[in-house]
Amino acid sequence: MECIFSVDVEDWFHILDIPSAPKISEWDSLPSHVEKNFRKLLDIFSEKDVQVTCFFLGWVAQRFPHLVREAAGRGHEIASHGYSHKLIYRMTEQEFFQDAVKSKAIIEEITGRPVSGYRCSGFSVVEDTDWFFDGLMEAGYGYDSSVFPAPRGHGGMKSGRCAPYLVAGGSRRLVEFPITITRVFGRPLCLFGGGYLRFFPYSLIKKTALNVLREGRPVIFYIHPREIEPNHPRLPMSVRRRFKSYVGLKKTRGKIMRILDDFEVTTFERFIAKYRLLGS
Repeated sequence: MECIFSVDVEDWFHILDIPSAPKISEWDSLPSHVEKNFRKLLDIFSEKDVQVTCFFLGWVAQRFPHLVREAAGRGHEIASHGYSHKLIYRMTEQEFFQDAVKSKAIIEEITGRPVSGYRCSGFSVVEDTDWFFDGLMEAGYGYDSSVFPAPRGHGGMKSGRCAPYLVAGGSRRLVEFPITITRVFGRPLCLFGGGYLRFFPYSLIKKTALNVLREGRPVIFYIHPREIEPNHPRLPMSVRRRFKSYVGLKKTRGKIMRILDDFEVTTFERFIAKYRLLGS
């Protein structure tokens, strides 16, 4: 079984839930690093001859449409990361729906192709946001990768459903790809993206990824463009959050290269088609 490799295409200042996080009205005034870092990632993927899924923040797609077109032109799947990078459990049902529709429309206008996939900011779906899946299906999405199936700082779900599963809503259906977790020292952890990917040794990441594949689940890797630039600007934050946000940045590029050497990776779209997850 293949792994799925994904990029959440956002900038260095799109860090959640800290007092210093700039408001969306301030984003245009900040120096952007997403263009140069995302292009470096695209070059890595071309060097390794792989296609991945790029979850574009709608604001980034709107400001840098040429990046969306370039990624699509290189054969990568273009999906939505919402528009305004807000935590789901801090949005109303209507705010979420409008945000999901807006980002989808922006990206489809740029590429001329339908957008099927969605990933929310911070994997912030929780039990109380029971309108989330219905909203996605109404907005026209076909799959989602937003559920973190264990407790975490930005919510998480207690369902414990770790393998991809089908969500039905009337005549509509949607495939949910929970973020890959595995137990390490008895604790459910995700070693395949974010701070854990940057912090833990690659030998452990590879070992646990192989264990997940043996269980018949795809490993979902995810990264952000800022994570391959060790010296990108920093936002003021607590010592704990600073560690989680910036630990191991010098090692990220090397780990990406090793993942792409050691594992067969694909996009969500191709995985769904291959395994007929929507009955196609």
